[in-house]
Order: sequence, then structure tokens, then C-alpha cells
Amino acid sequence: MIGAWDGFGHWDYLALMGACVLITLPLEFVFSARVYRRLPLLLKALLPVVVVFAVWDIVAIARDHWTYDPRFVTGIDLGVLPLEELVFFLVIPVCALLSYEAVGTVIGWAKRHAVRRANAGHGTTSTDRTKPDPHPPEGGDTR
Repeated sequence: MIGAWDGFGHWDYLALMGACVLITLPLEFVFSARVYRRLPLLLKALLPVVVVFAVWDIVAIARDHWTYDPRFVTGIDLGVLPLEELVFFLVIPVCALLSYEAVGTVIGWAKRHAVRRANAGHGTTSTDRTKPDPHPPEGGDTR
């Protein structure tokens, strides 16, 4: 069905990566994911992913295991690697980290809510329920 959906043409791949960023960006703020706010840690997490998968793709392209349809990429290449593929190696791990951190935040909220409910059922006073968490999350994160 080529031609039934023309989409963005050469910008399809990058548009998809942009959509991934836009969809997950609110997780940074709404669920306090703190991925973008810890840039050195983010870069340490991204470096091995980018290196391993870039080498993997370069080898696969050189051996003709796969190619990229020129209809859906900009034509901007970094060596044999299309720009879009490098962007993919950056965007998707960031989106995954945002999702992971947001889920961790929600789980933390649910645990605190369950503890408050359990304490309320045992006659605990309101001052007892507002004490700081004696077991903060690992890594010094004080969310």
C-alpha cells in the first residue's frame, strides 16, 4: 500500500522520534522522573547504548544485512549510519528511562498510600503518619 499514506516522507523517522520525546516529556515533570535533570548520569547511561548499537548497525550495514529506505530518511549520514538511527539510539533509551523513573515514582506513591491507610486503621495519630520515611530510596533520592 505504498502511497496510501505519504506521511512526512524523508522526515518520517525523525518525526516518530520527536513524537516519542513529546509523549514521554511530561513524565519528567508530572511524575518527577528527574532524567533530564541528572545529565551526567543520563550521559553515562546513554554512552554504552550508543556505542554498542552504532557499532552493531555499522557492521550490519557494511555486511549488507540491512539498509534504510531512502524514502523515509533525510539522507544525512554519519559515515554509513543514517542520522535517524543515531537519534533512535539516543531517544528510545531516554524515553525508557523516563518511563522507568515515572513507574518508580508511582509505585512509591502507592506504597506510601498503603502505609498511611494501614496506619490509619491501627489508630496511629496524624503526627506519626507524617514522619519522614525511615527507608528513603537508594541513591539518596528523596522524592
